[in-house]
Amino acid sequence: MNINEIGEFSTALLILIGATMSMVSAFGMIRFPDVYTRAHAATKSSTLAVLLTLSGVFLFFLVSESFISVRLLLGIVFVFITAPVSGHLVCRAAYRSNVKLANVTKEDELKDVLHNEDTPDSKP
Repeated sequence: MNINEIGEFSTALLILIGATMSMVSAFGMIRFPDVYTRAHAATKSSTLAVLLTLSGVFLFFLVSESFISVRLLLGIVFVFITAPVSGHLVCRAAYRSNVKLANVTKEDELKDVLHNEDTPDSKP
């Protein structure tokens, strides 16, 4: 095996793992019971899936054509930064809008922090 075959195998493996993680993310979106766990599945595993896929494509262009794609690098950085932040904001907006937690949730750890009526800064 020469270096090009090893590079092509590595790119195919990264893209295959990225596709598998994307399917795991889709199953998580379907199977999880509430918006909070679905947002977790949508952001964590799909971010990893997109990063693996884009890294595989970047490595493919690097190995096969000796081309460094700045667009792919910017896409990797953009997805890495924005996807977890957007998932956090979706969960935060859902919690502040009083979206019901799943029935299997045992404890609401934010209830005492955000809904404390004894603080002088709280508004009616």
